[in-house]
Amino acid sequence: MIVANPRGSSPYLLLGDHAGREIPRALGDLGLPPEAMDRHIAWDIGVAALGERLAAALDAAFIRQRYSRLVIDCNRRLGDPTSVPTVSDGQIVPGNRGLGPAGLAARQARVFNPYHAEIARVLDRRMAAGRTTVIIALHSFTPVMEGFTRPWRYGVLHRDDSPFSRRVLGALRSRLGDAAGDNQPYAMDGTDNTVPLHADGRGLDYLELEVRQDLIADADGQEAEAAFIAGVFAELAPGIGDGRRPVTPAV
Repeated sequence: MIVANPRGSSPYLLLGDHAGREIPRALGDLGLPPEAMDRHIAWDIGVAALGERLAAALDAAFIRQRYSRLVIDCNRRLGDPTSVPTVSDGQIVPGNRGLGPAGLAARQARVFNPYHAEIARVLDRRMAAGRTTVIIALHSFTPVMEGFTRPWRYGVLHRDDSPFSRRVLGALRSRLGDAAGDNQPYAMDGTDNTVPLHADGRGLDYLELEVRQDLIADADGQEAEAAFIAGVFAELAPGIGDGRRPVTPAV
């Protein structure tokens, strides 16, 4: 994983589950053509640069995955059928077919476990120091999926248990109207791993923010969107309180 601004003073901890598109050398190219690694199936386009700009603007730490979600998806629970996809948006992933227990365990040890261990380490250190923390998981979504042009600029994903998510949705809708989606284009559900894993047991508030990929596909867009989002987060920071919500027992 890659950690930017690890000692940032912000109450926000930024995460990028799908920010990278590298493949460990031992896995070759997973049998994929080079152009597949440029697509949304391989990574969340623009999130690495967006997160770095937000980290700088907010003085926040940003922990991001460097490896592709096609190797193993860090926002899926281990054992989930979509954790190591054999097909993604019509693209067959030959290197994931017939993957045995040893191969799966190697990916967990190389990619999945270190990423989540670092998030846990940072959170535990912050909590031990009495620091307020709100987890913000950054993602991006493709503008067109299965022929449907998605009208949203941002999506706020939540489970109706996050005061901060509700406040962000309200702030975005006051500026953008329905271009801010409420659990659109995805809903936070049982497939999500990172927020439940790290926020629930610690009683932390959270936000899973989706940004449309065409808005952050280049440096100009990344800079503009980071400035806009940072402005919203800075405005809402005084109302965070201790950043806590009721603890959800681990499942």
